[in-house]
Amino acid sequence: MTTAQIRIFGKPILFFMLSLPALWLAVQWALYFSGEPNGLGINPQEVSNRFSGRWTLRMLILALAVSPFAALINKPWPLMFRRMVGLFAFFYVTVHLGSYLGLDLALDFSALWRDIVERVYILFGVGAFLCLLPLAVTSTKGWIKRLGATGWKALHRLVYVAGLLAALHFLFLVKGNQLEPKIYAAIIAALLLWRLYRRLSQKR
Repeated sequence: MTTAQIRIFGKPILFFMLSLPALWLAVQWALYFSGEPNGLGINPQEVSNRFSGRWTLRMLILALAVSPFAALINKPWPLMFRRMVGLFAFFYVTVHLGSYLGLDLALDFSALWRDIVERVYILFGVGAFLCLLPLAVTSTKGWIKRLGATGWKALHRLVYVAGLLAALHFLFLVKGNQLEPKIYAAIIAALLLWRLYRRLSQKR
């Protein structure tokens, strides 16, 4: 397939696939409110929060993995999907924060501020959201022109910080010696180390 064909067919397919978790969550809430059996269990707020949080991490990992994958296969076409994956990461972190703020805190922003001050994992999570916010806002071609290619690329390196903060958020959130957050953290650390190695190699 040509690059143009990959773009034409690949983007709608990828959009659909990345939308599936959000669609599943929406269907579960619709079933919950209608009184039908659903996958939210006895604590729907917690299930919603954890589900959207995990998918935020997965989208961030996918976004960070695009460049290494393109380098591995020595093809540039995966890079055309990076912006879409990044926007989905922002979408899921917004769902995650909205679920926490709306369902757990009932839109009490003073309670959110107390949690930020008192709970370090909330600080990391909000920090990841704030890192992704300007990336979503400046994801258009118009912003690339306004900022210039160099400035735009420098700003969008915040995705590395967002990935690190998201991993720390999950690590500090869970109790006990659980393996899952360590796996996510290890994957993100490996992807960031790959970028550091590549950057140092290019400078040499």
